[in-house]
Amino acid sequence: MRSYREANPLTPDPSRLTKEEMTTDELEKILAQQPVGRLHRLAQDRIHRHFRLGKMRLIDALLRHSVENRAGLESDLQVLMQEGSRTEPPTGRRRKSEAPVGRAARPGQSNRQTIKPGESEPAESATDLPAFLEGIGVPPPRPFVPDAWQEEALAHLAETDVIVSVPTGSGKTYVASEAARRAIESDRTVIYTSPLKALSNTKFTEFSKLFGSDRVGILTGDRRDNPQAPLLIMTTEILRNLLYDAASGEIDVRLDTLGLVIMDESQYLADPERGVVWEETIIFCPAQARLLLLSASIGNPQDVADWITNIRQTSCHLVRHHRRSVPLRAGYLHPNGKLTPLFRSVGIPHSPGAPLHPEAKRLFTQYEDATLRPR
Repeated sequence: MRSYREANPLTPDPSRLTKEEMTTDELEKILAQQPVGRLHRLAQDRIHRHFRLGKMRLIDALLRHSVENRAGLESDLQVLMQEGSRTEPPTGRRRKSEAPVGRAARPGQSNRQTIKPGESEPAESATDLPAFLEGIGVPPPRPFVPDAWQEEALAHLAETDVIVSVPTGSGKTYVASEAARRAIESDRTVIYTSPLKALSNTKFTEFSKLFGSDRVGILTGDRRDNPQAPLLIMTTEILRNLLYDAASGEIDVRLDTLGLVIMDESQYLADPERGVVWEETIIFCPAQARLLLLSASIGNPQDVADWITNIRQTSCHLVRHHRRSVPLRAGYLHPNGKLTPLFRSVGIPHSPGAPLHPEAKRLFTQYEDATLRPR
């Protein structure tokens, strides 16, 4: 009986996977023989966004990543190949679902996830395209009713500083515009800051339509319109410089009547380079002015609220919720124009490793077959 090497003279022997003498070329040939799904399992927790790579690029990424830990990659690959030989049908087809394999464990540890016999995709039927697209479009008009969290933010802003940390599209702008309207009606100046000139210009146009062009001004590095308006829009750096001038005795009349400072995109507090500007702006903000911080992506809003409470004379109230007003859906658009849900459900699953839609899988395979070529 011939040996494996005699029967397959051009194919590396998998039994050599754990031996140090295996060359990069041999490992590359073995990886090229594996199904794409198995390579993605191998790349789990190794390669960032590996699911977006084609087979050849995925193999290159695995080889580059394994330069310092070749033994771990070879060990996990051997386990996957052994599992595949035990569980795959005789036709050589891949199973519908394969569990991810983590990074190689340290000596004496084991962190591999094995596949349960008979494991397959959920029995329930996958959603179809009409159900996936249902409800998308412009909703019918209806009277606006503020959400409870919006009312909560406005109520607390009358007495305290407020941080609003809610998902994108929830209605943070309503809180900002309503708070600005109430402050202007009380003869107080309002300053609205943003991190970008483009965003400041957009807000200037939006608030000019809402409050009237005579009541809105803008101050950026290259634009200065209506600087004595009761509502001023500027970049955060401009406000920080105004506060610097006030600290040195050059009091600006706008700061004397300042009643509200709105800081949009306040997650910039964590920016390594520009975060200090947000910190100094909050520290030097006049005590009589209320602070309103808006963001959809602050990782630790309660810590920020506690810090503001400690450095200012008034407390800071956190308004936070996680429910999206406009739920997200994930789809896959093939280059041929075919659209399909990405997951079996209409919405995006919260649990990791959620099964993909069968049609999305088929299109993935079709795309790889059409674009991948042997070296």
